[in-house]
Amino acid sequence: MKYLLLMRHAKSSWDIPGQPDFERTLNERGKKDAPEMAHRIKKHNFLPQSIVCSPAKRTQKTAKMVAEILKFPEKEIVLETAMYDADIADLLYIIRSFDDEQNHVIMVGHNPGFTGLIGTLTNSLIENLPTAGVALIRFDIKSWKQVAQQSGNLEWFDFPKSKD
Repeated sequence: MKYLLLMRHAKSSWDIPGQPDFERTLNERGKKDAPEMAHRIKKHNFLPQSIVCSPAKRTQKTAKMVAEILKFPEKEIVLETAMYDADIADLLYIIRSFDDEQNHVIMVGHNPGFTGLIGTLTNSLIENLPTAGVALIRFDIKSWKQVAQQSGNLEWFDFPKSKD
């Protein structure tokens, strides 16, 4: 059995005019939401064997905050260049290349790719994965190479404002 936790980066800042999208970092809400969601992940007893993230600044910062709370070594976070601006096919390719020794993986990335991926992998319709939102998908498979359309089950979906 394999478990994939998709997490969209936390809320980012648009405050610097002309700043490239890739360079945007987290705003104050994002700096609050990322640790909050990491604590919720921890309460679900999800301990990753791998964290893979887009190299954009906002995803790296989100991944580092999550890693700290989950006691995952920051230096072991994998930056996957193909995750930035990835479509569903790109994301599937990345997932299918995961090491089969790792059964619990977190991916920290972007929309619209992640929202589309959730719909592709599960029978669940989620209109939008909000910033810092998480979706835990279970696959009844032995190899990540077996991940395919509708092969997963959405086990848990959460986002910062869901507690309001």
